[in-house]
Amino acid sequence: MIDSLAVGLAMGLIGIGIIGIFISGIRNVINGKSEFKRITVMLVPVAIFVISYFTMGTFEQAGVATMVFMIIFMVISILITGTRGTFKF
Repeated sequence: MIDSLAVGLAMGLIGIGIIGIFISGIRNVINGKSEFKRITVMLVPVAIFVISYFTMGTFEQAGVATMVFMIIFMVISILITGTRGTFKF
């Protein structure tokens, strides 16, 4: 009983935090403090998750596929950035 209550409260706090971040991001874009392009980059993992969910069918598989894809993307980005910095492109 207490476990489900604690998990529910934690999920509620996470939801409130996400809503606050979303509202703050919209306000920063409207006020000109952030570029819209930088904000939309944060939607890449969400788009990958949605695509993998519709192709795989379960949240668990979609979450793992999103994680694996983002790790591979991170490693490739680090390699490209390191190579670019090494050879001064």
